[in-house]
Amino acid sequence: MIQVTNSIALDEAELQESFIRSSGPGGQNVNKIESAVQLRFDVRNSPSLPEDVKMRLERLAGKRLTSEGVLIITAQRFRTQERNREDALQRLLDLIRQATERPKPRRPTRPTLASKRRRLEAKGRRSEIKKGRSGKPGLD
Repeated sequence: MIQVTNSIALDEAELQESFIRSSGPGGQNVNKIESAVQLRFDVRNSPSLPEDVKMRLERLAGKRLTSEGVLIITAQRFRTQERNREDALQRLLDLIRQATERPKPRRPTRPTLASKRRRLEAKGRRSEIKKGRSGKPGLD
């Protein structure tokens, strides 16, 4: 079990890793060794996540989420497969932790009396400028 938060833990069986050739650093090894990691996590069918966290995670994932609801994280920042595995897992955990935070509800506010006055004064000044443009040119 991978502990994400105090209340959420992921089963390692829910994660699927595949290894691909990296386009990043690696020297001559870059064409021989599959050091990049593709981590797959099925968000929609995960028994570990509550429904509200799943919805927020799907929204946060963006393009990394497939139409079937599978989150794909590709890590190729490092030269070694092991460090890329750690990086991909850490990025997944950070994304899930971010999805566990409930957004603050927006409380509607009203404009202050002073801001209403400033707005009306600015409108009046602008109106005067435009009125000045419409007059016939004077004889100077």
